Amino acid sequence: MVFRKRVLALLVIDAILINLAIMVALWLRFEGDVPAQYMKSSRDLALLFTVTCLGCFYAFGLYRRLWQYASLGELLSIVYAALVATVLNVSVTYFWMQGGNLPLPRSVFILFWMALVMFIGGSRLSWRLFRDNHLTNGNGKLRAGRPVLIVGAGDAGAAVARELNKHSVDHSVPLGYIDDSRSKQGLEMFGLKVLGTREDIPGIVERYGIQEIIIAIPSASKKVVREIVEVCQETSARLKILPGMYELIDGTVTINKIREVQVEDILGRDPVEVDLESMAGYLTGKTVLVTGAGGSIGSELCRQVAQFQPESLILLGHGENSIYHIHNELINTYPDVELRPVVCDVKDETAVSGVFREYRPRVVFHAAAHKHVPLMEFNPVEAIKNNVLGTYCVASMSHRYSADKFILVSTDKAVNPTSIMGATKRVAEMVVQEVGKDSRTHFAAVRFGNVLGSRGSVVPLFKEQIARGGPVTVTHPEMIRYFMTIPEAVQLVIQAGALARSGEVFVLDMGEPVKIVDLAKNMIRLSGFVPGEDIEIVFSGVRPGEKLYEEMLTETEGTNATKHNRIYVAAVDRPDEDRLDNLLRTVTESGWDTDDGSTVRLLQGVIPGFRKPGEDRVKDVEGEFEQESGANMVAVN
Repeated sequence: MVFRKRVLALLVIDAILINLAIMVALWLRFEGDVPAQYMKSSRDLALLFTVTCLGCFYAFGLYRRLWQYASLGELLSIVYAALVATVLNVSVTYFWMQGGNLPLPRSVFILFWMALVMFIGGSRLSWRLFRDNHLTNGNGKLRAGRPVLIVGAGDAGAAVARELNKHSVDHSVPLGYIDDSRSKQGLEMFGLKVLGTREDIPGIVERYGIQEIIIAIPSASKKVVREIVEVCQETSARLKILPGMYELIDGTVTINKIREVQVEDILGRDPVEVDLESMAGYLTGKTVLVTGAGGSIGSELCRQVAQFQPESLILLGHGENSIYHIHNELINTYPDVELRPVVCDVKDETAVSGVFREYRPRVVFHAAAHKHVPLMEFNPVEAIKNNVLGTYCVASMSHRYSADKFILVSTDKAVNPTSIMGATKRVAEMVVQEVGKDSRTHFAAVRFGNVLGSRGSVVPLFKEQIARGGPVTVTHPEMIRYFMTIPEAVQLVIQAGALARSGEVFVLDMGEPVKIVDLAKNMIRLSGFVPGEDIEIVFSGVRPGEKLYEEMLTETEGTNATKHNRIYVAAVDRPDEDRLDNLLRTVTESGWDTDDGSTVRLLQGVIPGFRKPGEDRVKDVEGEFEQESGANMVAVN
């Protein structure tokens, strides 16, 4: 009913404006002195002109638009509709009504079209102008509300300003822009001025009482975002961000996409470019098995694999709750993908064999593992069973049932391991090399460092500690780690799968290492607190099995480039077959169990450089830390 009333009102207004346009065209043509014969002709043609124009307006959808959001597209529709209506009017009057003679001068029709566009366009855009003008007071100043500064005077910044003006439910009022481009300084966009560059942010915040800063540069590199965040953190304003370029598809920006700045925005790296065609080539239409499917990496693997429309996706994990949650999520997100949830222990050869026999997976991602370093120091036997025996079991079944690819998710802690967890993951890499030596299945392992937000990682821990009011515990002031976001790491793991051929150990480019204490300080600042004042940072000491830094390669390992600029192939040595076979024979014996010292010696048999029982291999920061970590960074990058 409301829609019908609105259309009826517009039809009446348009009919009046059409007839007004005829009179204005005549008045302009004859400079106010319109001959009587033309006045009569205009009255005779009024009904025809009105019906024709209204019909064209309807055909061009002018009565189905929300004119309070009118823009250039709507104006062009009015121009085209008026032009078609004018041509039709000329045609009808010339060919059918007057026997080839126009009842009005030709120039009147041109002036009529121009006047029609002006009147109809003006009537439509006046609501948009009123609506925008209503956002200001009588002096042309911004309405009362929370002053907002937008960093980025480009398409994204303009979209954010428009969205805040239209839909700001919390009374956020854009005050101006910040942009590093010198050519934009002092210019205006949508009535908002470019107030300065990033260096001017603290002064502008203080001068104008800015309460919120929105970073709207979705194409900016992570380094640039980090630098801007550091400047903004010198102010008292709240900090938000428009995350990425995909938020601007079709020009749409909504308030709910503008969010608080997160640690991933400043510690992550530039978006990964993946070869979707090669990834789809080995996943689409295939049965894919993901072990550890309920974990941080495993569940993200399932999400990303599902995008490529596999024939079926097997979600295998030991914890029923985690498998339930990822299965339930994927059912709703990818209803067309056949999902097979399997609760199974990867060490159980009979159960794993049954899964392979029933589903015959073509691609296997082995993400199941014990990954918590200090915890595995207290449970070395379980670490070997799960990380080594579990990998051997799944890899052997992949070979036996002729899977196309097997990808092991490994870790940088497998390089020069000082922890039980790292040593078992290095042995798992050796298992992959050995099983894949004479197999038609393409085996590979993928090493990468810490992932932001994974279970047991430092980021969720710091968030919990900050929420409790501190203190935030850091093990050592010189502790550094490589970081990746979970989606980025998984994208590269899947990409590496397309490159796998014969037991390669792929190394992911992890970017620049991050000091854990700097990470803690950034997270405290992003939470609105001051490190050392509001939230204390306490150094708790290096935990069992930890190193001050992680390496992606050993001193003897080099890298070879691949087709992807973020993935390298490590030139690892082949494992000693006899020693590896001895370890596998030992851990597969029925009822195998042993004390911690025997477990370390067993690992030493395969990794000669691994520590002696009870030996602490944490390196001294005053000595070789700086030299070796610097050499490692050069090697990887």
